[in-house]
Amino acid sequence: MAEKTRYSDEELAEFKEIILQKLEKAQQDYEILKNTITHGESNDTEDTSPTFKVLEEGAATLSKEEAGRLAQRQLKFIQHLKAALVRVENKTYGICRETGKLISKERLRAVPHATLSIEAKQNQR
Repeated sequence: MAEKTRYSDEELAEFKEIILQKLEKAQQDYEILKNTITHGESNDTEDTSPTFKVLEEGAATLSKEEAGRLAQRQLKFIQHLKAALVRVENKTYGICRETGKLISKERLRAVPHATLSIEAKQNQR
């Protein structure tokens, strides 16, 4: 029997469901991070200690920078998941872009946006 060159429609449907679930969660997380960045805690009138205020503002800035980096990574992850959905629709999902062979189901379940098999990924090092 010839080696499989692509996943069946049923298998692609299973992967699509996994991707959609991860995409929904990723978008929720991205919204939370975005809100963290845009809605800073306001200082009320009881906050009168200048030293405390400087420390608090420094921590808030650091926190916003961290949230910004996380949001950036989350957005990139969302883009990779959307690209994976396009590959599912084109029936090219799960095919390693280096070797042309199928990426293992275990790898795709763990990293649904993967475009390289483990073998190809290890060869990159």
